[in-house]
Amino acid sequence: MSYIKALAYYLPENIVTNEQLQQELPNVDVAKTAKAIGVENRHVAAADETASDLAVKAALKLFADSGIRPSDIDFVIMCTQFPDYVIPSTSCLVQDRLGIPTSAGAVSIDLGCSGFVYGLMLADGLIASGAAKNVLLLTGDTPTKSLHPEDVNKILFGEAASACVVSTEGIAKVGKFDMGTDGSGAEHLIIKTGGTRHPERTGASSIDEEGNVRRDDYTYMNGSEIFNFSVEHVPEMIANILDKNQLEKDDVDYYVFHQANKFMLNTIRKITQIPKDKYHVDLTNTGNTSCNTVPVGLVQAIESGKITKGSRVMITGFGVGLSWAGTMLTF
Repeated sequence: MSYIKALAYYLPENIVTNEQLQQELPNVDVAKTAKAIGVENRHVAAADETASDLAVKAALKLFADSGIRPSDIDFVIMCTQFPDYVIPSTSCLVQDRLGIPTSAGAVSIDLGCSGFVYGLMLADGLIASGAAKNVLLLTGDTPTKSLHPEDVNKILFGEAASACVVSTEGIAKVGKFDMGTDGSGAEHLIIKTGGTRHPERTGASSIDEEGNVRRDDYTYMNGSEIFNFSVEHVPEMIANILDKNQLEKDDVDYYVFHQANKFMLNTIRKITQIPKDKYHVDLTNTGNTSCNTVPVGLVQAIESGKITKGSRVMITGFGVGLSWAGTMLTF
């Protein structure tokens, strides 16, 4: 049995407003798009600020606020799709920078939207097996660095990092997980070049069937396909999480899902008939921060009093991969 012992997040200092983006995207009605997806401002990392920089700052905040020490950590999991280097693993970099003992294990996972929940599942397994007692789960992504300057998705995405200690005791008991993968949809959210399959930038672009510009060298997202995937799989995942944790829908006090965008979240809520007052939707000042949205949402809900002692909270992540995962937390 594992528990979330402490949780914190960090947002970069640089804030980009809708008004600023209107100047950068003169052919787009930024205000209209931003209203539909629920974003007014987003935090963006500096040009020389990486995912590991953000994650280290989140971890330092967690240590300062919780009293947990780097020397208490015996395993590090770093979740990012934007690593500092091809090699070595970003987890090794943060272990060293945080002064975590060299006796600790460290590994990186490269998942985005579902990454925090997958990382929590791995940490839960480490605790259950006795391999670790205090796992530091870090998330950090810098998705705006991969967007073309004219990409309308600049309105949606922001950047952040989170730090979570998973332990043998804590503030929230971790329940049983439901997860899935459909790699046949990988092409719907992808950066084609830069990896070993297509290492060289091509400069090529084309128009997809939805009228979106598809550029080999930048993030491409087929929004309608991601939307269809989400509304198809998330309701089934919700039912599976309830079943695996032997709960009924009315037993859940609050839901914190991946903050993809306001329109998608509200559609999922209506399909699954979740009461509005039990459902977290807040991208206003962060945007979609990829693997960070669930931990950021948890902290926001705790600080606002929507999650309190005794609350049973469902968390889910879904998106790039395509992948999905969820579980229950009991505070």
